[in-house]
Amino acid sequence: MFRNKGAAIALLFAVTLCFTVIPAMAQAEESGSAVQGEDGSLLTDLRWSPYWVGAGIGVLSMFTFVLSDHPIGVSTAYARTAGMVQKLFQRRTVEENAYYQKFPPKVDWEWMFVLGIFIGAFLSAQLSGRFVLRMVPTVWQETAGPSGLLRWIFALVGGAVMGLGARWARGCTSGHGISGTLQLAVSSWIVLISLFASGVLTAMVLYYGFFI
Repeated sequence: MFRNKGAAIALLFAVTLCFTVIPAMAQAEESGSAVQGEDGSLLTDLRWSPYWVGAGIGVLSMFTFVLSDHPIGVSTAYARTAGMVQKLFQRRTVEENAYYQKFPPKVDWEWMFVLGIFIGAFLSAQLSGRFVLRMVPTVWQETAGPSGLLRWIFALVGGAVMGLGARWARGCTSGHGISGTLQLAVSSWIVLISLFASGVLTAMVLYYGFFI
C-alpha cells in the first residue's frame, strides 16, 4: 500500500494528531496563542497557533512521503544551488565530485520547496503588515550595538557554520527535526535535542546578553 516505511509512519503520525494535538488546538484558541490581524483573517494574523502549524507540518510530511517517496528537507537544496553556481565556472570539477554525483546540482521539487518557503514568508509578512527592511534588527542592536558590519559578519559566519553542520549531520531542522523524528530515527532525535539546546543558548545571548 505504501512505498516505504516512512509513508506508513507518517500516516500513523497524522492519525495520532487527531487524538493528541487537535484537542490541544482548541485549548490554544481559548488561551489566545494566536494573535489575529485587524480584519480577523487567517492570512493577516500576526501569529498563528503553534498547534495548528505543527499539525499542518505533520500532514504535509505525510503527503510528501506518500506522493514523492521522499522526506521533507531543505539544506540539500542549498548544496545543489552551490553546485549549479560552481558548474558555471568549473563544470568538470562539479561533474567529478562524488557528492554532486549522488545529489546532482539541478532544480528539483525540493529546490522549488525552498523557493516556496521564501515566497510564503514574504507574502505572510506583507499580509500581516510586519515586513520591514532593517540592516540591524532591534534585538541584535540592543545586545551587540548598531554596527551593520558586525551584524552581517555574524550572519555570514553563522549561516556558513549552520550550512556546514547540516551537511555534516546529513540533515537540517527539516530533514532531522521533522522528517527524521517522525520516523523515530535516533540520530534525528539527538540532532533535535542539540538544536533546542543551542537555540536556548543563542536566545540567552540575544535577549539577555549572557556570555557577552
